[in-house]
Amino acid sequence: MTDHIRRPHDLGGLDLGPIDRAGHAFEPWEKQIDSIARLVGDKKRRIMTIDEMRRAVEDLGPGIYDTHNYYQRWVMALGNLLLEKGVFTVDALSRKMAEVEARWASERAKPKDAAR
Repeated sequence: MTDHIRRPHDLGGLDLGPIDRAGHAFEPWEKQIDSIARLVGDKKRRIMTIDEMRRAVEDLGPGIYDTHNYYQRWVMALGNLLLEKGVFTVDALSRKMAEVEARWASERAKPKDAAR
């Protein structure tokens, strides 16, 4: 018998205790990533499938999978899939990330409005 490497979604037979069914209020970025994933997988665009998304999440590995929440994993997996499919390049992604980081830094550096 060959050794079986358990993937993150392969939980059959494990005693993980009760499932937390409590909902939570979704953050705006979580709603955005959900919408983006639905758009790139819709019948019009067909950029990815749900099976590809699951594979991409599982490919993140146990260190990432176990330490990040659901939508954090989705962001990383979706980014990896879009890179794999050539939707954008690593250079384009790096430039955009630098742009966003600069914008955030600029916003943080602004003095707080005392009138608020």
